[in-house]
Amino acid sequence: MAEAADFPGMTPSPARRWLRRTGALLAGAPLLAGLLQLPASPAHAEDQASAKEASGAGTVAVAVDSLTPSAPTDGDTLTVSGTVTNNGKQAVTDAHVDLRVGAALTTRSAIETTAKRADDLSGTAGSRVGGKYVAKFAELTPGVAQPFSISVPVDELDLKDDGVYPLGVSLSGETAAKPWERMLGIQRTFLPWHPEEADTATKTTVLWPLVSTVHMTAETGSNEQQTPIFLNDDLAEEIGPGGRLDQLVSLGKDLDVTWVVDPDLLASVDAMAGRYDVRGEGTNTEAGEHQAVAKQWLAALQSAVEGKEVVALPFADPDLASLAHNGTGVTGSLSQLEAATDVAATTVETVLHVTPSTDFAWPVDGAVDPSIVKVATSAGADKVIARSDSLRETGSLSYTPSAARPIGGGTTALVADARLSTAFQGDLTRASTSTLAVQEFLAESLALNLQTSKQRSIVVAPQRMPTARQAQVMAEAVTALQGGTWSQFQQLTATAAAKPDPGATTKVPSRSKYPSSLRKKELPRSAFENIVATQSKLDNFKVILTDESRVVTPFGRAVNREMSTSWRGRATPASAFRQGVQDYLDTLADQVKLIQKSETKLSGRSATIPVTVQNNLVQGVEHLVLRLTSTNPTRLEIGGEAYFEQPIAVSGGHSTTVKFTTSANVNGQTAVVAQLYTEDGREYGAPVTFDVKVTEITATVMLVIGGGVLLLVLAGFRMYTQRKRAAARDADEDASEEAGEADDTAAPRQDAEDRPTAESGERSRADDPMQPSDGPPDTAAESTDPSGTGERVDR
Repeated sequence: MAEAADFPGMTPSPARRWLRRTGALLAGAPLLAGLLQLPASPAHAEDQASAKEASGAGTVAVAVDSLTPSAPTDGDTLTVSGTVTNNGKQAVTDAHVDLRVGAALTTRSAIETTAKRADDLSGTAGSRVGGKYVAKFAELTPGVAQPFSISVPVDELDLKDDGVYPLGVSLSGETAAKPWERMLGIQRTFLPWHPEEADTATKTTVLWPLVSTVHMTAETGSNEQQTPIFLNDDLAEEIGPGGRLDQLVSLGKDLDVTWVVDPDLLASVDAMAGRYDVRGEGTNTEAGEHQAVAKQWLAALQSAVEGKEVVALPFADPDLASLAHNGTGVTGSLSQLEAATDVAATTVETVLHVTPSTDFAWPVDGAVDPSIVKVATSAGADKVIARSDSLRETGSLSYTPSAARPIGGGTTALVADARLSTAFQGDLTRASTSTLAVQEFLAESLALNLQTSKQRSIVVAPQRMPTARQAQVMAEAVTALQGGTWSQFQQLTATAAAKPDPGATTKVPSRSKYPSSLRKKELPRSAFENIVATQSKLDNFKVILTDESRVVTPFGRAVNREMSTSWRGRATPASAFRQGVQDYLDTLADQVKLIQKSETKLSGRSATIPVTVQNNLVQGVEHLVLRLTSTNPTRLEIGGEAYFEQPIAVSGGHSTTVKFTTSANVNGQTAVVAQLYTEDGREYGAPVTFDVKVTEITATVMLVIGGGVLLLVLAGFRMYTQRKRAAARDADEDASEEAGEADDTAAPRQDAEDRPTAESGERSRADDPMQPSDGPPDTAAESTDPSGTGERVDR
């Protein structure tokens, strides 16, 4: 059919016409596509590029490093400075930075949405200020940051009613691949505009926290001053020039804020101001060298808080949520919170010379549930600092209510504003991020004020331990706020006493609503079991000491530190600290102990058994009782009973030996247990068990011994009578000899062999046994050394 259509004179068929039209259309398609790719006009290039390419951040990053003044008023000149960086692969030519002002944002939610899309090209950019208020660049080389600065009178911004205006800083230009002008990058921030004093200023309370991690151990030197021992020397870095705590003090002294202080931090720096040691490798310690830094920081803090409101947290800032969720089931845990609260005021008064308020509780991140509130108020606090992302508004209020509201049981919740309180978290080391944080904070504060004409009191409770940079940004924002026209500073106690808004939420969220991210970081139940066990050992140890303050104070504060909020998310260091405290307490308690004894032998019905108590502490111990118990009183009695007790007191560095009277009834071996007790009947230390072997004397043996003694007596008596008779004969012979000399012829002559000779007399005396009058032989002195194996005791 196609061939027939080509013949001359023939009319084209419908099929041929259809083929021609289709071919023409296909031939023109590439040309049409090319025409569609051309810009309709230069005026619409930017809008067309935005519609096709803007799906997020542009290829050029715009950073706003400074915006001054943060809250301008009539007659001010606004200066915006920063950098633009070409992150693309091609150079950008004919580039220029513009300022763009959008319509006022009427809600706090709109501010939050704008902040989340700060660099999104697809969002509304606002109207260009234009004119001479631009920064131009001939070319932006890839990867190279170029600075800019634009100053414009506020009058040129066309700001009308009071409010928060979005301020966009955009970069437009063209590339070789797309040689038409389009927006390549933008950064949005906020410009709070309230040139006149507000009819009803928002009363704002800003908490300024001075909280740190745990630095001190339970260990102290044995000297009179009890030199404290620190875990490390990190605290010196924090309070040193430029350190985190140094910045908080130097910045806070010029601000209207309420200081929230952990007394443990004050106690640690105060200890560092004197002689202190730092734990080294193993059990070694090194002398600390930062006394001057500590003294300087304390002096600066004392000056900064003079005349200011100071709130003291319980000592070491205990983790109230962990205690509520995991500790209340462990008997004795709550008493630790009471102890931490009791010493808080005294510590602050001693170090800072100011009287703090101690009736505020501050759970971590202001997250609360009924159990947390109950624990927080158990130690005397009747005001709980919560946060609005925990205790959320569930009513129909169209504005943010005042912070204070009753939550039952005589407790007042102070609900800090979550957006204002979290404005300075995250990495603020870059100037651009810190500038955006300040502007958003001010924008939220002004938007809150413009919600209603009602008088309200607001609390700002930032993170517990801001970094040095975060502290600087906080100070910049608070300075701008307090220099503004819509906010007025108020102390925390006044905010707590303010009339609550009747429409504000007063129902505390259930336990199931507690954030799981926070629950994962809590101290476990085992931590509180360890804490209670340590306290029990301390209670048992202190009662025997002559000066318990040398032990109770350092260990009591160490137990408080074991519950510190600063251990959150640091399970391993927390466990190591708790174990270290308990091990050191065990080491001290073991210095008072019983000396081990070997087997003891009793050769008779009664004897005394010595037991030695050793005290290697530097101070004396008393109020101890030593009990010696026979495990078989039928065989062996102690003091006539199954056991016998004697009071014990031992000077420091000495030992004492106590003797117990025993009586044996039956031969054999009996185990005897020596145990120290406190006066209230609690065991102290490990017992010492030793065997007593009884060798009883029988009646037959006694008769034999008695008979032997009788024979010795009779023999002695016989020898005595014999000697007496011999002496009488000698006397008679002497008389006879004298008579014979007077009458030689009258007396008969005696034979020589019938006379006793001197030799025979001497022989007779030599053969005599020892006489009772003879002196005893020399013997060795009794040994005073400890008895060895198979020792015999005194009878």
